[in-house]
Amino acid sequence: MVACGSNDDPAASGSDLGLIKSGTLRIGTLTDAPPNVYVKDGKFTGFDNDLITAVAAKLNLKPEFVGTDFSALLSQVNGGQFDLGSSSITVTEARKKTVAFSNGYDFGYLGLNTTKTSGITTFDQLRGKRVVVVQGTVQDDYATGKGLDPVRVPNYNAALGQLKAGTADAWVSPAEIGEKMAKEQGGGTVILAAKELSDAPMAFAVAKSNDKLRGAVNKALDEVIADGTWSTLVEQYYPGRAVPATFKPGSGSVTPAASTTAAAG
Repeated sequence: MVACGSNDDPAASGSDLGLIKSGTLRIGTLTDAPPNVYVKDGKFTGFDNDLITAVAAKLNLKPEFVGTDFSALLSQVNGGQFDLGSSSITVTEARKKTVAFSNGYDFGYLGLNTTKTSGITTFDQLRGKRVVVVQGTVQDDYATGKGLDPVRVPNYNAALGQLKAGTADAWVSPAEIGEKMAKEQGGGTVILAAKELSDAPMAFAVAKSNDKLRGAVNKALDEVIADGTWSTLVEQYYPGRAVPATFKPGSGSVTPAASTTAAAG
């Protein structure tokens, strides 16, 4: 494992990172989007949140998670309510107008959730259907760009609820989240019918004015990629998922080490 930053480095203790509270990384996230960000047994967890917890440890910072809605998250980060946003946030040019982003740490797929009886099997069949999305997400952008006039809801549970209630024909989801929630909802009513690779990485959001924090997070992110933490979390939350050859996590200058779980086995 790569050691945490040395105590003689001001950034290592967070004293020069423009944090809301010295020594604490205040993180805005979601509570209902497994396997990426969610609450289990009263604790914020998931791939993204476990990863930022490891990044915070490299910086000798205590992570403090606060639940919010995705539609408000980016403005809350840039407005100083949170130091950082963690929620599988896909980097887009439009979002760069509100916040700055760390280097990418994950890739994602657009998902097509529907019901077994809908007859919908491809994204091409969505025109004229009642499509639900979470407001402000890349999936919202996708549906709007395709002229689908989507129904916007504040969170993933609400989107799933519309499918189960029959008030929506399809939900354009983050595929990993949509697939996991479909499996966990029981009864097999909701399914992930299709998915397609997104062409932009996911990253942590920081305020545009805080380049020092962004730089420190990027450095620590490379450290957790190099020491095997990133690979361990990928294996834990996305077992068997292939990583596209075009995706390089972090700065791209470090090679992901093997999972520490595999090394221990």
